Amino acid sequence: MTDAAPSVFSKLLPTLLTLVLSATGGWIATLLAVPASWMVGGVLAVTAGAMMGFPIAMPDRLRDLAFLLIGMSMGASVAPDSLQLIASWPVSIAALAIELVLIIAATGWMLARFFKLDTGTAYLSSFPGHLSFVMGIASAGVGDARQIVIIQVIRILMLTICVPIGTLFLPIDHFAPPVATEFLGLWQLLALAAGCLAVGLVFIKLKVPAGLVLGSMAAATLAKLGGLYVEAMPVPLTTITFILTGALIGSRFAGISRAEFATAAKGGLIATSMTVGIVTVIAYGVSLLVDMPFGQIWLGLAPGALEGMGALGIALGYDTAFIAAHHVIRLLLLSFAIPIVVVLIRRRGLATIGRQG
Repeated sequence: MTDAAPSVFSKLLPTLLTLVLSATGGWIATLLAVPASWMVGGVLAVTAGAMMGFPIAMPDRLRDLAFLLIGMSMGASVAPDSLQLIASWPVSIAALAIELVLIIAATGWMLARFFKLDTGTAYLSSFPGHLSFVMGIASAGVGDARQIVIIQVIRILMLTICVPIGTLFLPIDHFAPPVATEFLGLWQLLALAAGCLAVGLVFIKLKVPAGLVLGSMAAATLAKLGGLYVEAMPVPLTTITFILTGALIGSRFAGISRAEFATAAKGGLIATSMTVGIVTVIAYGVSLLVDMPFGQIWLGLAPGALEGMGALGIALGYDTAFIAAHHVIRLLLLSFAIPIVVVLIRRRGLATIGRQG
């Protein structure tokens, strides 16, 4: 028994350290009045810990809990007039399609031309989302999987911190979330969580991308719009959700050495900067045509992780239904685009081999 206790503790230590780092980073960011502080501070602290070689871990069950809480929080934060605003979405959806073409073409070309990455690595690194799908293809022999994952994780990290930091220096609208006076009670939370989990599992079974997050949000949104509850999520639970989200995003750097990071970081940073520039220009154009906050449009079009962008939407007071819908559409568009581009990459590779032969 004496050997069992240290063994259990040693297994739990990386997870505990990850959560402590995230909470500490969030607390410091809160003291510095950084927008979305609990999440942004957590992301930066856990990422720094991973780069310093600390044992960072986010177990699958804890990750799933984070996804469930994020979906619940997004659903509970849906604006009551979301359904009335859907009429203006076609403009932003069309802009989203144009944006994806520009991002993939421009960043893929840049990585191949200036960083001498092979075509597979360059273009799989340029896809703005669907990381699990992209890594599955890379694992099958298209491109360098390690470089792809570093560039993709840099994209997620930068996009998660760009908006909150940008709101400090740029004229980007952001709003304090509505001040709630009534909060969900324990039994309401448990009932809502059970419903969100059930729908999330159905979404996973149906192979819906980000199924647990989207299923939870769908259940929480339908319950709210259906009048089953009007109360807000308790503030401590929302804070815990942000801490878990920060730990989740930062933990994606675990296992990546500083040497590997340095090799791919420059290309990743430039590719992400190009992506941010394209998103910003497109979002500004959309903001001239529809009556929505620029920041909300930017979050809807930004190709970051759904859980990160959704949590930012909650923290900055935006309509999470708009943000989530556009991220779902982006993933659907990429589901069709990725196989097409991979086929073109393979054909180009075969043609090159044929010329060399």
